[in-house]
Parts: sequence; structure tokens; C-alpha cells
Amino acid sequence: MTDARDTPVPPPDGAAAAVGEPLISVRGVSKLFGDFAALKDIDLDIHRGEVVALIGASGSGKSTLCRCINRLETVSDGVITVDGRPLPEEGRELARLRSEVGMVFQSFNLFPHLRAVENVTLGPMKVRGVPKAEARAEAMELLARVGLQGKEHSLPAQLSGGQQQRVAIARALAMHPKAMLFDEPTSALDPEVIKEVLDVMTELAEAGMTMLVVTHEMGFARHVCDRVVFMDSGEIVESAEPEAFFTAPRSQRAKDFLGKVLAH
Repeated sequence: MTDARDTPVPPPDGAAAAVGEPLISVRGVSKLFGDFAALKDIDLDIHRGEVVALIGASGSGKSTLCRCINRLETVSDGVITVDGRPLPEEGRELARLRSEVGMVFQSFNLFPHLRAVENVTLGPMKVRGVPKAEARAEAMELLARVGLQGKEHSLPAQLSGGQQQRVAIARALAMHPKAMLFDEPTSALDPEVIKEVLDVMTELAEAGMTMLVVTHEMGFARHVCDRVVFMDSGEIVESAEPEAFFTAPRSQRAKDFLGKVLAH
């Protein structure tokens, strides 16, 4: 007999679906690290303008899935397409993909010897061939957009964690991405600066940016995202609109997870 706790729950019949071809499509994706299956036959579509929260306990496969979509990890089986094109293996096509699918990590990954504006201009100049003056002008606009007026010439060491993460967001936006992947972008931040990063992400969502957000911030998932995808043990267990997920989760695994995270 199969334990119901171990059976992923499919999306509900008649659930609202986004119209048109997905911008990001994941089909039958598995990822092995040796004998360990980090991802097990994952299917997921993310449509243009959709904001999807990817939640679950640590070790459930969320970050691995995010890294596979940006080709930072190779899949063991299955296919991922971005805007109808399979992920390239290497070379210029891979660089192009990474310019179209921006990624913001837990750690900020800024170049410590470059000032904020220089961190933001480097990608457009090197990858997209944007002239220096044009890249710099846009970088200044993007840094202002994420609330860093007056900090454009600061080195990363002179910025708070929240400010560094906002530089990282501006750097990703400078590549004019079709979608943004956020891998627990607030997990390395002090509690008092988390809101400033979430506010920038909320503004991006409201502006129509396609986003996949790996997060432990349940308030953001519930009030900003269009859909919540819950993972456990390398599987997608549930996918639902936020209010439905948080008020009436359908799987026991989701109920157990919410019972723990919402109790704090």
C-alpha cells in the first residue's frame, strides 16, 4: 500500500492556468548527485509575467531546480526550455541564456574591487557589447530604481548586506532578462534589512517581471506571488494559488510544513 504522504498531489481540476506558451518549461527533469536523487521527474511551467514561489524544507530540491534552470547544474534526465529553446550546453549560447534568465543568489557574488556602478556595468559591456557610457547611464538608473541613490560609487565592503543584494538585483536587471530566478535572496541578510530587498522584488513583480523565487518568506509567497509550488524530497508535491495553498493545503506533507513554519 502506498503511503499518501509520499504521493505528490496534482494540481486541482479546473485550476486557473496562464494563457499561452510557457516562458520556462521543465519536463521530466531529474538530477542525481551520485546515488542521491535531488530532483525526481519534475514538471513545471512558468508563464510570462507570472511570479512563482518555490517553497519547502531545506534539502527539498528547490535551489537545485533553480540552478538547473540557469544551467549552473546539468540535469541527469529531462528537458528544460526557455522561450521555446532547450538549454544550451556551453559557449556563447549558454552566455546568451544566462543574460536572458537573470539569477540572484543567497550570497551577493559582487566583485569586491569594483564599485557598485562598475559591478552593474560589467555584464552588459562584456556579454552584450554595450558601450561603456550607455551601460554606465543605465546602471545609474537601475541603482536608483533599487533605492541606492548616492551609493553608486561605494565598494561592496562599504555597503550593508541588503544594499549589496540590491546591487546584485540591479546587475541582473542590467542584462534585460526575460525572467529572474531568486535563490533564497534574503537568507543571508539580517532581519532588519530583509524588507528592503523584498520591497524591490515586489516592485519587480508589480511591473510584470517573470520570477521564480526560492524563499522561506511566507508573507512574500502569500501576498506577492501568483502561485506557490511546494517541494519535498526532490518532488513537486503541490502547486496552487497562494490563498488556497496557505488556507487549505491538500497533502499531509504540505500541512506538516506549514504547521512548522507558520508556528514561528
